[in-house]
Formats: sequence, C-alpha cells, structure tokens
Amino acid sequence: MKRKRDSQDTVTLSACVNDSDSSLGAEFEVFLSFRGPDTRLNFTDCLYHSLVGAGIRVFRDNEEIRKGEQIGGELLNAIKSSKIYVPIFSRNYASSAWCLRELTQMVECSSKVNDKVILPIFYDVNPDDVKLKTQLYLDALEKHEEKFGIYDVQQWKEALTEVARIKGWGLKDKG
Repeated sequence: MKRKRDSQDTVTLSACVNDSDSSLGAEFEVFLSFRGPDTRLNFTDCLYHSLVGAGIRVFRDNEEIRKGEQIGGELLNAIKSSKIYVPIFSRNYASSAWCLRELTQMVECSSKVNDKVILPIFYDVNPDDVKLKTQLYLDALEKHEEKFGIYDVQQWKEALTEVARIKGWGLKDKG
C-alpha cells in the first residue's frame, strides 16, 4: 500500500500474543495486507465488503486507523489481534516497505501461535514472483536495501518466500 508510513522509523515487531487478549478473542478476524494503488479500488474493496457483509470483522488500513492515531502501533496491534492474514500480492506489493513489514509480522505471529493462518492471494502475479524467482520483486527489494539495509531486506525476503510456499489463490486482472 502506498502509505505515509514508508519511512525509516523502525518499529520493533514484538510478541504476537498478549495474555489478556488471548482469553478475550481476536479484535479482528481478518487482516488484509495490500498495495493500495494496485488493488484498493477493485479486488480488495470487493473482498473487504463481502467479508464485512458476512459479519466478519476485517482490518483494512483506511477503515480502522483514525486521523491522529499513530499508524505503526495501531497497524501492528491489528496484526497481532487478527486470526487470519490475507496478503494480496500484486505487482507493486514489494515496493512498499510497510507491506513487507506487515508480511514479516504476519509470518512471525503465525509461527508463534497455532491458531493464526496466512491465506495468500496472488493478484496479477505468480507465486514464483513472490518466491523471488523473477525480477519483479527482486528489483523492488534491491531499492529497499539502499534505504533500509540488508538486515530488514533479508527478513522481508524470507517472509515473502515462506508465504509464497503456501497454496493460495491466483487471480489475474481482467480489466
């Protein structure tokens, strides 16, 4: 997503389970991670409204973050409190540092807690693009390396390749 958060302010991605939250249940059932300019006004919007219409509590950045709130902390709390993660990989997903941070947090949380699941959607990309077997995401990661350094980019690469191994849904843009 194209967000004002794409800056170098590093947020520590900490524990994924808060003891008091686990007994109360998830604040959100589904967390959508997407690159806004690629899918916000088409596929993601349709998916969001379908899920909400079915009574599912969904986190989507522009719906849940109120003006004046700190975006980084709110976003990470939404990831920690969600049960299902739906990264919508699109052509420019890897160009957003925040999309990559979200993905890394999703992988971390799902590896620590058994009841969290990642359900990837490959929107106008192939799993091989996300597995870094083509230049599509590699070019974006190379640009990030100059700005954020090798450590962050290495974590993002690991998260991308791990999630790309999960069987997901492939959708091609027909518009």
